[in-house]
Amino acid sequence: MRVVIADPDIDIDLARAILEQTGATTVFEHDHWSGEDVVAIVVSPFGEVRARELENCPNLKIVATTSKGVDNIDVEICQLRDVAVWHPMDYCSDEVADTAVALLLALLRGTVFLDRSVRDGQWHYAAAGSLKRIDEARLGVLGYGIIGRKVAARARGLNIAVSAYDPYVFADDPGAIGAGVKIVDLEELFTTSSAISVHAPLDESTRKLISAELLALMPQGSVLINLARGEIVDISAVLDALNSGRLYGAALDVLEVEPPSPESPAPKHSRLVVTPHAGWYSERSARALFREPLEVIRDVLLFGSADHVDVIRASE
Repeated sequence: MRVVIADPDIDIDLARAILEQTGATTVFEHDHWSGEDVVAIVVSPFGEVRARELENCPNLKIVATTSKGVDNIDVEICQLRDVAVWHPMDYCSDEVADTAVALLLALLRGTVFLDRSVRDGQWHYAAAGSLKRIDEARLGVLGYGIIGRKVAARARGLNIAVSAYDPYVFADDPGAIGAGVKIVDLEELFTTSSAISVHAPLDESTRKLISAELLALMPQGSVLINLARGEIVDISAVLDALNSGRLYGAALDVLEVEPPSPESPAPKHSRLVVTPHAGWYSERSARALFREPLEVIRDVLLFGSADHVDVIRASE
C-alpha cells in the first residue's frame, strides 16, 4: 500500500510520521504515478489527476489537493470510480480577503505607482494621476462565497458601497441583505462598479469570463483585482483596457501559466501589479494546508471510509 506525495511543499518526514499507523509506504513522486498499490495521492495546485492517472492507479481510494479549487482533478471520473476527492475549504479565506482589500487600497490610492515614480527619480504627489477617496469607490465582488463575503465585509467596514454577482446567490439572500451588499446580475455588476474583485471558481462558465466586452461596461478609470484563477481573466483584454484608460490599474495574484516561463512570461504594464499567487499565504494557513490532507488520508485509510471528512464522493 503506497501513498504518493506529489506536492514538493509537503515535508515528507511529516507525511511519513502522520501516515505511519496506516501501514502505507509514503513516497515523493512528482508525476507519472502508477501501480496497483497506490491508494492515495496528494497533488499541488500545479499537479493534475486525469483519466490516465486514474487508470494507472486502479485501487486509488482518495485524491487530495493542496489547492482550494479542484479544476486540476477530473472529479467526474473520480466519482465514477468511487475515488474520494478532498480539497481545503477554509484554510486561507481571511488571508485572501485581506490581500484583496490590500490590493484594492493600493490601486485606489496609487501606492505602487507612486513608489515606482520615486524609484524612477520623480517626486510629485500626483505622479500616479488623479486619485479619489476610498469611500467614493463602488466595489463589485464576482463570486459571493466564503471569500467574496469576507471581502465585502471588509470593504463595507471602509464605507465602500458593495454589490455582488454569483449565479447561486439571489437578491433575497439574508447574509447579503444583512451585510448591506446588493446582489445584481453580471452586466449590472460591471456597469455600476468602479472596482471588481474576482473570487469565482474556475469552470467552463467562468473561463475567460472577464472579457473585453465586460471590461468595456466599467466606468473609465476603474480597477480590477483577481485572486481566483488566472484563466478567468482574458489578460489581453486587461492590457488593452489599461492602455485605453478604461482600467486605471489592475492587480493579479494568479496567472494562466504558473510559474511564468520564457514561453509564457508574466504580463507587464506600468499600471499592472503582479504577485506570485501569494494571497493564500500566512504561517498559519501554510501549517494547516500542508498537514490537513495528510490527516484526512490517514483517517480514510484507517477507517476505510471518507464519510466523516469533507470530501467529494460519488454519492454527491
